[in-house]
Amino acid sequence: MPDKGGVVQGSLKQTVFKGGLSFPLMVARREALEHNIATMAAFARDHGMELAPHVKTHMSREIAAMQLGAGAWGLTVATTRQAMAARGFGAARVMVANQVVDPAGLEWAAGELARDPGFEFLSFADSVTGVDILARHASARPFTVLAELGHDGGRAGCRSLEQLLDVARHIQDTPGVELAGVAGYEGALRNAEEVKAYLRRLQDAVEHLRVRNPILSVGGSQWFDVIGRELVATQATIVLRSGAYAAHDDGYYRDRTPFNRVAGELRPALEIWAHVLSTPEPGLAIVGMGKRDAPYDEGLPIPRREGVTVVAIQDQHTVVRADGVQPGDLLAFGISHPCTAFDKWRTLPLVDRDYRVVGEITTYF
Repeated sequence: MPDKGGVVQGSLKQTVFKGGLSFPLMVARREALEHNIATMAAFARDHGMELAPHVKTHMSREIAAMQLGAGAWGLTVATTRQAMAARGFGAARVMVANQVVDPAGLEWAAGELARDPGFEFLSFADSVTGVDILARHASARPFTVLAELGHDGGRAGCRSLEQLLDVARHIQDTPGVELAGVAGYEGALRNAEEVKAYLRRLQDAVEHLRVRNPILSVGGSQWFDVIGRELVATQATIVLRSGAYAAHDDGYYRDRTPFNRVAGELRPALEIWAHVLSTPEPGLAIVGMGKRDAPYDEGLPIPRREGVTVVAIQDQHTVVRADGVQPGDLLAFGISHPCTAFDKWRTLPLVDRDYRVVGEITTYF
């Protein structure tokens, strides 16, 4: 069964419009990917932070290789299944930004740690129960753990410093696990003042730990400018887990990127091209692209052509208002929210500025 989008390798050096590829088709723009990865690597470096990009966004061997080649400290994932893929991408250090409770995943991680003394596997814990689950599955080398501090109304994480210190002490007293620092997630907070207050709590937590060379890991793609300013005084190694930056977008992150507030820019790297299938009414067109092709959870696709407005998106169709289009016309759309874009495609053409196919992006969801 062919990969969605056609046989990319057979279209190398041809444009996507003449290379025998079928539509709808999501393409990745090489120059934007390279620019974004270099920009974020430089931002982290200039602010004294390490970068462990969250590859759950793209789950792509090729993009991960670009990020590692740009100096990434490691790769972040959400699950042990993603960790297995990241290991296959060549990562020597993998951070699961969650409490890991999956027995099969922990058995794999323990086996990989025993097999390769150079491999590092980190995960989070916010409870004594979670620590004990990790410890039960440890083998020759202990699991490296970050105690997770959350906030009211947020996701996982201890809700108080006292709870976090209890978890940290339990990690230190339990064979099979090793305390490395503190982790948190600020992406759900509403404004910079809330983020600053939360970062102060994280920094306070790190300073209470009796750990040599502690790690303080934070994630998200909306507040890394605040992180870069607020955590400069800490003695911990700051590990940033941003993920969406590599592909960026024309909607959700375009409006929220910290580069709207500080010097620098990210460029949208993804486009979806699709045919007009029907113009059943004046000013109305039906496009052959739907929810199985484009993300829609944080905004609808963004037409590149002026005068085109997306009205609705369905499983296999997008309804647009437009004049002057005909069946067979190709329309380009930007996307909103890259974290739910890549998972709809197994293979994407990697294109240059003239839309010539120069490679492929493969995904492993």
